[in-house]
Amino acid sequence: MNKFHTFTGLVAPLDRANVDTDAIIPKQFLKSIKRSGFGQNLFDEWRYLDHGERGMDSSKRVLNSEFVLNQARYSGVEILLARANFGCGSSREHAPWSLQDFGFRVIIAPSFADIFFNNCFKIGLLPIILDSGTVDYLFDEVKSIDGYRLTVDLHNQLITTAKNEVFNFAVDAFRKHCLLNGLDEIGLTLQHAEKIRQFEQKRRNEQPWLFA
Repeated sequence: MNKFHTFTGLVAPLDRANVDTDAIIPKQFLKSIKRSGFGQNLFDEWRYLDHGERGMDSSKRVLNSEFVLNQARYSGVEILLARANFGCGSSREHAPWSLQDFGFRVIIAPSFADIFFNNCFKIGLLPIILDSGTVDYLFDEVKSIDGYRLTVDLHNQLITTAKNEVFNFAVDAFRKHCLLNGLDEIGLTLQHAEKIRQFEQKRRNEQPWLFA
């Protein structure tokens, strides 16, 4: 998992509340356990005018020009600004995978569904909760200012605008540690690799019949 410290990214506004995981990545694309390849089908039913199926060449499909992520001004977006209860619905891990694969590193919303929120941290995608008034203000800004960017400083837990407006955000200390150090669950386990090796060797010596 990549380390997360401070970065400045382009913001795109998804002005819809209660965006569920089936809207984020429809069920027909959930036939792989790899974390890559899902970005092309992110928000598939909103991004394209036809019905998508796994294996289709998305480059040949007809785009919905009215959908925010298809607009040229949001090309290369890395921060998604969303409304309340983002990521609700079924608990599919593919939802944060598809957002990350598309290029998002941060999602800002007034609230998130719990399982989706937890799954984001496991892959290094940072979900940030801000109060509704601040989110409303950011929606107004990003819609009126072309190329609107925010700087996210995880270490100091700050979001800074181009006008030098600063917003604080909260993050669990353990999750912050993992993001700053690029540690997913496997990485955390490997920190104890020597102790694991010693335990396995001791078990081999004491119970050799298990390894016959």
